[in-house]
Amino acid sequence: MINLHFNLKNLIMKKVENKKDYDSLIAQEKPVLLDFYADWCPPCQALLPVVEKLSEEYKGSVEIQKVNIDENKELASQFQVRSIPALFFIKNEEIVDRVVGLTSDSVLREKIAKVLN
Repeated sequence: MINLHFNLKNLIMKKVENKKDYDSLIAQEKPVLLDFYADWCPPCQALLPVVEKLSEEYKGSVEIQKVNIDENKELASQFQVRSIPALFFIKNEEIVDRVVGLTSDSVLREKIAKVLN
């Protein structure tokens, strides 16, 4: 049952599959939060429920999507991702903030609020 719940949660949050997905995402006028992660990364898995909850809460105002570094090495390289989880806050096609490592819900909310202003 836990695995089924986890799989359903994965369907909630959108995922950037390739450079084309990223290009169309970044062309939108909404701010973007990209969560670079890997399935084998325990801190990434610990952060996942927090990011998914924020994705639902900020739906319509911030586009929050995840990027699997093992499946999208080109994008991980473009963002110079060296440690994960790595979260990038993007506004007007520019990186305006970032967080590397496990962080709290409140820190992410604060950074999202800054991106929205």
